[in-house]
Amino acid sequence: MYEIIQKLHSGWAYLAVLLVVIAVINSIIGLVSKKEYKDTDKKIGLYALGAIHTQVVIGILVYFVSPLGLSGFSMSDSALRLTSMEHPLMNIIGIVLMTIGWVKHKKQESSESKFKTVTIYYGLGLLLILSRIPWGLWF
Repeated sequence: MYEIIQKLHSGWAYLAVLLVVIAVINSIIGLVSKKEYKDTDKKIGLYALGAIHTQVVIGILVYFVSPLGLSGFSMSDSALRLTSMEHPLMNIIGIVLMTIGWVKHKKQESSESKFKTVTIYYGLGLLLILSRIPWGLWF
C-alpha cells in the first residue's frame, strides 16, 4: 500500500508543480503586459491551487503509512531528515503561502494587483517547494 501511495505522490507532483509554474508564469505575463484579469487567469490559479492541495493530502497519507514512521526524526541522517522533516514542513509552508495569496487576490480590485498578488505568493510558495524536493528520488 505504501508503494502505491508513494508513487502516486511522486507522479502527481509533476502535474502539481507544472500547474503552479504555469500559474506563476501566467501571472508574470499578465502583470508585465498589463492585461485584464480574466476568468481563464482565475481558473489557472485555481487549478494550480487544487493540484497542490491534492498533493499535500497525498503527501500526508504517505507520511503516515511510511514504514519509517517516527524514526524519520533522526537528525543524523541528512537524506532521512530531508524526506521526513524538511520536505513536508517547507511544502506545507509553501502551500499555505499560495492559499493566502489566493484568498488575498480575490479581494483585490484591479487586475494589476490580482496578478501581483498571485505572482508573489505563488512564486514564493513554488520556490519553497522546489527548494525541498528530494531531487535524487525524483529522477
